[in-house]
Amino acid sequence: MTPPDELSRAVEATLFAAEQPMTLHEISAHLGGVDIGPSIAALQADYAGRGVQLVERGGYWHFQTAPDLAHLLRRDRHEPRRLSRAATEALAIIAYHEPVSRAEIEAIRGVQTAKGTLDVLLEAGWIRIAGRREVPGRPTIYATTPEFLTHFGLESRRDLPGIDELRAAGLLDPVDDAFAVLTGGDDEDTGTADPPDDQDE
Repeated sequence: MTPPDELSRAVEATLFAAEQPMTLHEISAHLGGVDIGPSIAALQADYAGRGVQLVERGGYWHFQTAPDLAHLLRRDRHEPRRLSRAATEALAIIAYHEPVSRAEIEAIRGVQTAKGTLDVLLEAGWIRIAGRREVPGRPTIYATTPEFLTHFGLESRRDLPGIDELRAAGLLDPVDDAFAVLTGGDDEDTGTADPPDDQDE
């Protein structure tokens, strides 16, 4: 095996020490603006098949445990609190229709959605405030995050399962099926993503 060059070692160390996944631009800027493309490719190939792998999710790079070894880490890990039905439905709507406002989520669900439901998803790091809809009242709109893609093992939102796939996997009960018909798989993006501010709808 050819020893890694100094730039590859620097890229490796940068990603290893990073608290969050990083884009190629962020890694390059951290290392003085150098071209890191070849180094990333070399590192990804070098880590392929190992217990830890270098992966890209939605344009963000990070190290993660090989999927086939994940069961080894679950033994001592505390199971996270399960999302409520409302939070799960809200997350699904945001993932398939982002960016969406709370009112739009409520229209699809057919019931009110408490602000606390969205706060849970924000605190989990799975959604973010993506700006405001350019309509009267300028409601806050929400979108998913790179952490959402990482947690669910997706490279991009294009990898989200379709309704037929969910049904075939037995993941839709009659209520879920009706909800799925309401939400559809339409991926139109009909909002204006302005820089977020702290005010909510």
